[in-house]
Amino acid sequence: MTAGETIVIGTRGSALARWQAAEIGRLLRAANPGLEVSERIIVTAGDRSQTGPVVDLGGKSVWVQEIEDALLSGEVDLAVHSMKDVPTDLAGGLAIVAVPTRADPRDAIVSRTGAGLDALPPGSRVGTSSLRRVCQLRAARGDLGIEILRGNVDTRLRKVAEGVVDAAVLACAGLDRLGFSARIAERLDPTRMLPAIGQGALALEARANDERVVSFCRALSDSAAETTVAAERALLAGLGVGCRTPVAGYATLAAGRLTVAGLVGRPDASEMIAETVAGAPKDATALGADLARRLLARGADRILRDLELHAAPVVSR
Repeated sequence: MTAGETIVIGTRGSALARWQAAEIGRLLRAANPGLEVSERIIVTAGDRSQTGPVVDLGGKSVWVQEIEDALLSGEVDLAVHSMKDVPTDLAGGLAIVAVPTRADPRDAIVSRTGAGLDALPPGSRVGTSSLRRVCQLRAARGDLGIEILRGNVDTRLRKVAEGVVDAAVLACAGLDRLGFSARIAERLDPTRMLPAIGQGALALEARANDERVVSFCRALSDSAAETTVAAERALLAGLGVGCRTPVAGYATLAAGRLTVAGLVGRPDASEMIAETVAGAPKDATALGADLARRLLARGADRILRDLELHAAPVVSR
């Protein structure tokens, strides 16, 4: 019994963030009868600005910094993030203490007509603010126009419905979690649209020395999700990049073997470097780091250097 125990979850105020926090709260209460869980809404820099690419705001930290500050101050006990929004370098004293079962990691095409990627007419305007998606969209369909599309899931869906864009690329996980699965025209195979690192996974972040909260959270962790995410985040750390660069990474477990695919490219798709490594699941971090080295050796270092020196904007074409 955990009667009298309380946990305060810090979360962004978007519908998806609230759903994720509520779901983790539900799981925590189910695993610990008597535990009280509440939520505290925290507005991040990414929430305050809804125009332009995320890189212009400072990269991925714009989604988590204020929440990490609340953790460090003791205002909240636990943060629930979309893993793909969490930088590899956490604030000192904090740790990702659990990774629950991962949802569908793929990207989805949502269109006004219900057309999938191949069926979109030439010149169709496709919305996204992700350079990773821009790069792979242009590689797959160079005849499409790319438009910057920011906002919460419901905002992006509304812009598609209203004709602001003809289609958009969103994460399957967010659409499924919010009950919008029927809006998906196509779930893109990872061989065609390699997902963002950590996509579909949740990160439970807490103070590393808070044994009480860590203990509660560990009961929710999924070993397969932890293994695949560890490999992907080791790849990201090895490349040393953030939101400015079209970087993708996706790890899968099958028959006791871990396979990790990675991609680095230019936003205009003029150059794309892809590699895959495989090995034992226990070597997840080492495999991700090895994949980063292979990509860098093949020229990804030059692409990353160029893009860090000259931030590449997302432009319509």
